[in-house]
Amino acid sequence: MYHELWATPETCRWGSFDNAAPSVLTVASGDIVRVECLSHRAGDIPDLMMDDGVRRVYEAFSLDARGPGGHIVTGPVVVRGAEPGDALEVRLLAADARLPYGSNLHARWGLLYNPDRPDNPLQGHEHVTAYRIVGDGVAVAQFQYVYPEGQMSRKGAWIAPESVFRQPVSALRVRLRPHMGISGLASADPGPISTIPPGKFGGNVDNRSFVPGTAMFYPVQVSGGWWWAGDTHFAEGDGEISGTAIEGHLNVVVQLLVHKGMPLPSPVLETADGWMVHGFGGTLDEAMADAAINAIRFMDHRWHIPPRDAYSWLSAAGDFRVTQVVNGTKGAHVLIPKSAPV
Repeated sequence: MYHELWATPETCRWGSFDNAAPSVLTVASGDIVRVECLSHRAGDIPDLMMDDGVRRVYEAFSLDARGPGGHIVTGPVVVRGAEPGDALEVRLLAADARLPYGSNLHARWGLLYNPDRPDNPLQGHEHVTAYRIVGDGVAVAQFQYVYPEGQMSRKGAWIAPESVFRQPVSALRVRLRPHMGISGLASADPGPISTIPPGKFGGNVDNRSFVPGTAMFYPVQVSGGWWWAGDTHFAEGDGEISGTAIEGHLNVVVQLLVHKGMPLPSPVLETADGWMVHGFGGTLDEAMADAAINAIRFMDHRWHIPPRDAYSWLSAAGDFRVTQVVNGTKGAHVLIPKSAPV
């Protein structure tokens, strides 16, 4: 069955997941859902990133009502039959831009926001770079401005165009890789839970490889799964080092499938070539170790490979990558090719 889920003040939350939140849609395993996902960065360039529907959602949530995280999420969607011990597959079928403009923020939580570091070539302030999608599958930088001091960049404050100086910027070209930064299930922990740090339930994983044609598998935490989506991007690099990607609104089409009795240690992304097993931690070392442990468990469950053998194989053939370094909880993932290990 096919469903449509519109982004409205009634179907969106700003900044939190909550397993006690009322569901906005109930579907069966195998159903296809078209979901409107709104960016929390539309306030950076409201004249270019807002239409009437986006504006209604922004106006429905005052700055005080946003939090504890910073993202707009659509949901939750209940999937009948999903129970703890199962996995929910979110198969991304399509992702189309609602508006052709997106925002990238050099944020306070970014890797190089450190004015005291002597070799830092950047000044110690936040700034926005606006991008526009052009017809050949790329986004091109349009202008840049210094984010006003005192504004709440974490909460997506509305920056009036006339209040800043939009200066020309190099015509930077970025290949489009539209994906969902946030996709995940309700946590078993009582809410509200911030949308910022990712976890076993998924959420703000920010894997730039989660593009149309791939599928993410999540360990179900509560009955029904309670799936959320948001924080959509036009493009992102591994690491997301400035604090955000190119943030923009996407309409996504997904298929939701329950896999009974499929225990997973963490979210696992399936691509055409392999599996990406995720890990999280307070430091990159901790995230890498978590990804390695989760990959060993995944290999044991899938191929019955003993842990010592899996550890050896991962060191010789597993490709570990940094997912992101800017969400408080760091993210790493390891790529296991489908042609391997046995």
